[in-house]
Amino acid sequence: MLRVKLVKLMLILITGMTLPQLAAAQQQLTLKDAITFALQNNARVRKAKLDIEGGRYKVQEVRAQALPQLTGTAGLTYNPIIGQLVANFGGQTQAIKLGQNWNSSAGVQLSQQLFNQQVFTGLQAARSSEEYYNLTSQLTEEQIIELVANNYYQVLVNRQQLNVIDTNIKNVKVVEKIVGNQYKNGLARKIDVDRINVNLTNLNTQRDQVINAITQLENQLKFSMGMPVSNPISLPATELTEVTVLPQFADSVDLANRTEVKILNTQDKLLSLQKKAYIAEYYPSLALTGNYTYSSQSDGFDFLSSNAAAIGYGASAVGLTLRVPIFNGFLTRSKVRQANVDILKAKEDRKESTNSLNLAYENAKIQLRNNLNTINAQRKNADLAQEIYKSTQNNYNNGLASLTDLLETENSLTEAQNSYTQALLNYKIAEIQLIKSNGNIKSLVQ
Repeated sequence: MLRVKLVKLMLILITGMTLPQLAAAQQQLTLKDAITFALQNNARVRKAKLDIEGGRYKVQEVRAQALPQLTGTAGLTYNPIIGQLVANFGGQTQAIKLGQNWNSSAGVQLSQQLFNQQVFTGLQAARSSEEYYNLTSQLTEEQIIELVANNYYQVLVNRQQLNVIDTNIKNVKVVEKIVGNQYKNGLARKIDVDRINVNLTNLNTQRDQVINAITQLENQLKFSMGMPVSNPISLPATELTEVTVLPQFADSVDLANRTEVKILNTQDKLLSLQKKAYIAEYYPSLALTGNYTYSSQSDGFDFLSSNAAAIGYGASAVGLTLRVPIFNGFLTRSKVRQANVDILKAKEDRKESTNSLNLAYENAKIQLRNNLNTINAQRKNADLAQEIYKSTQNNYNNGLASLTDLLETENSLTEAQNSYTQALLNYKIAEIQLIKSNGNIKSLVQ
């Protein structure tokens, strides 16, 4: 009896632990939830943020060139044979030993750039590079938002197509039952039963294909989000059916708010600074230098001994180093001309990019108008096909319509419903393009 109670208690505990997991698995994932998850977990977004961090370190690297450079040195030398200097003193030739067997030295060297146009220009370029990485990260986020939104709506469309097929299978099974009873009573032919079975088999095959497509699209959505493919997700169908009226269109789009244009502006700034850096090679540079060295010499390795007979002395110097470029074989001139070519190419890229962005905006407006008209037409067409199917089914039950008419109207209904669903997808994709063209793609997260 006690064992039975323990088993029941364990079952209750296990059920209590698994119910929250099942509830979490059934939690619906809205478009906003999917995009928010992607912005936090997508690998491209995370790498772009790491580029921002790397850009900050790049600024520190360039800034270090303008800061004082301090170097410490130390050395120890053993001279097995010491050179001598032969000199004549008052008619007598004498040999003077130069140095000792052991020599040691330690010192510090200081260098500070006082004027170096290349370093100063490099600092400006480093700051612009940091701005470039920030904009690139922002553009990556916008691209991920667009990708996730498109994948999200594709999953919804295929799920609605699955609902359409399930409804049609249900309708065909009703007809199958009627025809089967008629065949038993001698009121229908075997070929009619076979045609129904063939149609039902085709629908089940289509259903399997759509289910596989949904699984693949869900996996693609989870991959674009940075979510493990094994995680189950659930999407609300209302996200796709909510189609608003056509938004107000401006005659032209303000491209100044587009991240792509901001990146082009930063690239132009970087190219201009690159040219200035090359020109700075013509400029002289001035640096402050200083050093201090302490040297010691001894006949033996006894520098640390208190009775050492080492001779020690210090030396220091402070100076200015002026570097004036004179001729480098026209190397700098070639670099400057290459920079001019890069700037001209960037201008052409700006023209093409601007035209491309305007094209995307105009196409998005056209697609929205066409898709909204298609949605309205396909909605009416689907409703009409539904009425025709019901009427034909009723006529067939009363012997006023043939099985061929019923199957044709059923196919027409399926086609109309799928066309309506596809029109909804096209509208949503065009809507995303319009929002992106206005530079407001992040509004999908808000």
